Formats: sequence, C-alpha cells, structure tokens
Amino acid sequence: MKQLDIVIQNPTGLHARPAKLFVNTAKQFQADIRVHNGLKKANAKSLISMLTLGVEAGTAIRIVVEGADEDVALAALLAAINGGLGEEELISQYNHSESATAIKPTNGVEPRVVPDSAANVIRGIAAAPGLAIGPLFQFTRSEISVTETFSTASAEETRLQEAIEQARGQLTTLYQQMRQRQATNEAAIFDVHLEILDDPDLLDTVLTKISQQQSAAQAWQTTIEARAQLMAGLSDTLLAARAADIHDVGYRVLRLLVGANDQIVRWPDHPVILIAHDLSPSDTASLPKDRVLGFCTAVGGPTAHSAIIARALSLPAVVSAGTDVLKLTNHTLAILDGNTGILTLDPDEATMAQARSVQMVWQKQREMAALAAADPAITQDGHRVEIVANIGGVADAEKAMQAGAEGVGLLRTEFLFLDRIEAPTEEEQFAVYRDIAQVMQGQPVIVRTLDIGGDKPLPYIEMPPETNPFLGERGIRLCLNRPHLLRQQLRAILRAAAHGHLRIMFPMVADIKEIRAARAIVEEVRAELNAPAVELGIMIEVPAAALMADVLAHEVDFFSIGTNDLTQYTLAMDRQHPMLAGQSDGLHPAVLRLIAQTVNAAHAVGKWVGVCGELGADPQAVPILVGLGVDELSVSVPTIPTVKAQVRNQVLSKNKELAQQALACATAEEVRQLGG
Repeated sequence: MKQLDIVIQNPTGLHARPAKLFVNTAKQFQADIRVHNGLKKANAKSLISMLTLGVEAGTAIRIVVEGADEDVALAALLAAINGGLGEEELISQYNHSESATAIKPTNGVEPRVVPDSAANVIRGIAAAPGLAIGPLFQFTRSEISVTETFSTASAEETRLQEAIEQARGQLTTLYQQMRQRQATNEAAIFDVHLEILDDPDLLDTVLTKISQQQSAAQAWQTTIEARAQLMAGLSDTLLAARAADIHDVGYRVLRLLVGANDQIVRWPDHPVILIAHDLSPSDTASLPKDRVLGFCTAVGGPTAHSAIIARALSLPAVVSAGTDVLKLTNHTLAILDGNTGILTLDPDEATMAQARSVQMVWQKQREMAALAAADPAITQDGHRVEIVANIGGVADAEKAMQAGAEGVGLLRTEFLFLDRIEAPTEEEQFAVYRDIAQVMQGQPVIVRTLDIGGDKPLPYIEMPPETNPFLGERGIRLCLNRPHLLRQQLRAILRAAAHGHLRIMFPMVADIKEIRAARAIVEEVRAELNAPAVELGIMIEVPAAALMADVLAHEVDFFSIGTNDLTQYTLAMDRQHPMLAGQSDGLHPAVLRLIAQTVNAAHAVGKWVGVCGELGADPQAVPILVGLGVDELSVSVPTIPTVKAQVRNQVLSKNKELAQQALACATAEEVRQLGG
C-alpha cells in the first residue's frame, strides 16, 4: 500500500471537470484507490463520491493506493493533480469569458442601462453578459410521479439499464450539439454528465435497493436525491452548485423510467425573457435560440453549469434574483442586463431608448468585427498590429483560421505530454505539428517547447519533490537537464517545418546561457536532419529576462511576453490564488515598465515583440500595449475578431500618449481609470 498527502491548488478545488479527470486517471489502474479529506473518504473511481468530498482550493488530501500497479497509479495521479487537472487553459478562458463575452466599446468601458427607478428593479447576480429586451415568460417543470410498483429484480434492472442507455444517447446528442456551436469546453459539461451515468458507487447503491424489492424508479430517485442533498450541503459554493448536475442527470433517467419524457414546453410564438426557479444544464442547452432572449432564475450561481452554458451560447443571464421573480406575470415587458445582474420591469420610454441604444452598439460591433475578421488590424493612422492565436491542438488551429488569425503566436505543446504514462513519440509529435502547419496554410506558427516541470510533473520523468515548484526545475531548465526529451521534440518540429512556417520558442528563460545551450541543440539536430533554419525566440516571463532584454535580444529572432507569469513573478503573487487573484493585474505599472523595457530593447536591434498572455485580449490593455510598441497580440481564438476591431479604432499617436501616462501611474487601478 502506498499513500500520498498533497494540497489541491486548483482555484475552485475539485469541482466537476477536474474531478472527472482525476477519476478517469484512477480508472486506468487496477489498484484500489481511496481519497481522504479529513474524516471523509471517497472511491477515487466514482465521480459523485469524489465531488461529495468537498475538496476546496488549498485543501490537503490523502491518496491511498493498494494493488499491483500502485506505484504507477500514484505517479499518474500526482502528475494529473500537479498538471492542474486540465484547468490551466480553462481558467484563462473563463477569466476572459471568452466563449461569450459581450463586445465592449473600443475604450474598454461597457455600455450600461441605468434603470429609471429603484421601484421597478429586481437585483440578482450577473451570470452571463449581454442585454435582452422583451416580455417575460414563466418556465415551469411538470412533476414526476413515482410509484412503488415492483415486478422482479431482473425486470427492474433491465428497465434501469434501458433508461440509462436512452439517457446516454440524449446526453451524447447534447454534447455534439454544443461542439457544433463552437462551445467545446462547455460541451465537456455533458461529458461529465455521462460520467455520472456510469458512476460505479451510484449504480451499486441503486442495484442494492432493487435487490431489496424497490422499483427501479424508486431506487433511482431516492439515491439521486440523497447524493444531490449531500452535494448541496457542501460549504464550497462551487461544489454545492454541482448538485444541479446530479439532479439533471438523475431526473433525465427518472423521466425515462416513468414514461414522462414528453416534457414539451408550449413556447410563445415570439421571443421572451425566461423566468424560472432554476435551469439545469440540459434545460439551458436545449433552449430554442429563436424563442429565448435571456433568462433570470430565482436561485443558482454564476459558477453553475447553466450559467457557463449561457455564456457559451451568448445568452444574457441573471441568477439568484430571489423567489419574487416567480410571482411576475407573463408578458410583462422587461430589460435583462446580464452585465449588472439587474432585471428592470415595465421600463419607461427613456430607459427603453437607452437599452435599445446599448443593444445596437453591441450588435453593430459584433457584426462589424465578424465581417472584418479576415482584414488586418491597422490603426487609423496606418500602424499594423498582427493578431494571432493561442492554440492547443489541430482543432484550435482550424478555428483560428475561421476567426481571422494571422498565424499562431503560441502553440502549447503540453497537451501532447499530459495525461499519459509515457512520453509521446517523435512520430506522434511530428504528425500534430505537421497538421497544424498545413491547416495554417503558410502563416507563421510559434511552437513553444515543453513548458512543464515541478508544478506539472510527468509520471515518466523522475523529479525530486520541490518546496517551491514555480521557482524550480521547469520550462527550459527541465528540458536542458533532459536533452533527450528536448532533442526528440526539436526533431519533430524541424521535420514538420518542411510543411509550413514554424518558429521555435523556449519558455522560462532567465539567463543567456540557457539560450545558447538551447540554440546549440537546435543546430545539432538541424544538421542531423539537414533541415532549413527556423526562427528562434524566447518567452519573456521572468523579470530577469525583461531586465536583460537588451542583452538577450542579440541572441534571438523575437520575444514573446507571457504576461500571466511575468505578472505573478513581478508582483510575487500567485495569479490563481483565491484571495489574491483580483490583485494580480497585468496592468500594474511595474509589469508595464518591464514590457516597455523589453520592447525598446528588441526594437533597438531590429527584433519584434509579441504578447501571448491574457493581457493581449484585455480591452483596456490593448491601447496601452499598442502604444508601448508591441508588434503582435496572440489571443484566444474567440476574441480575435474583436481585438482586431479594437485595434482598427485606435490612433497610434494617442496610444503612445496613453502608454506614457500608464507608465507614470502608481497602481493598476489608476491605469484602468485612464480608459474612463
């Protein structure tokens, strides 16, 4: 038997998706795996069991593994946890609400509707941005009647399995529909629902009750209710919100068991603002887009899966507005503001005019940005800024091309190395790099070499424990200490370069010796392959690299500033820390001064500079970055058209003035106030 104590660093703890990745990792092994959170204990191969542990950010858990493959199982689980359990990229995406953020004006100030009085206002919590104007419609769900009629255990088990199979088909359809609507991350919610259907502890409990002569419907209902109640009682609000997912899956199966799967809503023949006690993820994903303008619920939270889906579908939403909303009359005219969390009832003419004006601004900006997505981003006084994409695979590259990307500013190669028990082969890597190069049709693709280390260990790389992994052996440090790993990746990249325009970028560089050592390996591999030369660059994410940029610029072809890490290292503040994340702002003058120093050093010797961190898509940061002289902004795929549109509305001379004002500020708050 082996055991490990480890602290969960995910900002939101082990909620559904990271817990699912943990469970799926555990299922790969024969060993019995249990997880302890204080006095609570869970089966690591049961999603519901793991969720009900209530593991919050910063919680120390104990993993106990017993079986023939216990060593490799423990190593894989450790790697999965330290790798972020699939959350690193998602955190970045949701910080931007990139799947459905309302288009903001080019000065970075959101248009708002000011209600005419407090008397006709209901305040909730903003859950999904946007503005809806229309009549209200109360959404109600029919009750399900469960009888205690029992036939035989065998017959009840058959009915249960048939219902589960039907539910699986329905959830698979929802998953595919979400992916077709370009909501890939949100589609994973229904992947989690499928995992709940297959939960071994849940099924074992139901089957035990059937063996005790309970009907399949009764056994399923009581088990689901107990699990959901346990989940809802957790102290962590995000984990408690997952009770809605258990209810959603549970009642999908229950409706099938009792033959109540004809839950047809008689929708009005005109678009409405939906009012409901709550909406399940399935309800939200199934809302007819030609009938529902937005929704307001009495309960729920902005981190619930229904809210996440609403953001993905560009559906304005307000949650936790109180039970008084359930007393509102159908057809009441209202304004739903998903940016402020306000529902305005019976607005006067002035408020309606203001709301329509705001809607027109957003709609026009959306349409213009989409229509001009393929056009270059050139300021009004003729200065061009390249807008490229941050991607993590071939599918992302395809979406980037559709969104108007002018290349790839950051290809994260870690996805090839994570969630496996052995390193990807050269051929595996080559195939992916080649396919991405071909999809991008000759546009430049910056391939970042493996950025992994003490904070994201791999089970197939031996590494001693580190007290502070963020300051330990990671990025280029790890690869230079394991040259076989770097050589294999470089061989794959250089071979794939024959199929497109690839560039190589090294992460976490802090010293000139690291650049020279990495370049020497590149040249050795290139000579072995007789491959053409490719451009080499480094990420500026360590303050030392920014401070030495004038020296380092002579050694490389380009810089790419990783503002996420540069910010946390400059401010000595973990950007994912639940108490400090709000203060970790890339527009802090200290960070901006390092960016300015980096740009000036590169331009002095004819080298270009990009930004590939979150700051590149921040509407308030874009004018400042342009004014500082950044040549390229690499952003998440959905934000490409709007960032391009914002750049086109800039005037470089004014941006330069704004940038200088920002550098003279004392705080990030002062910088953000410059934009109004």
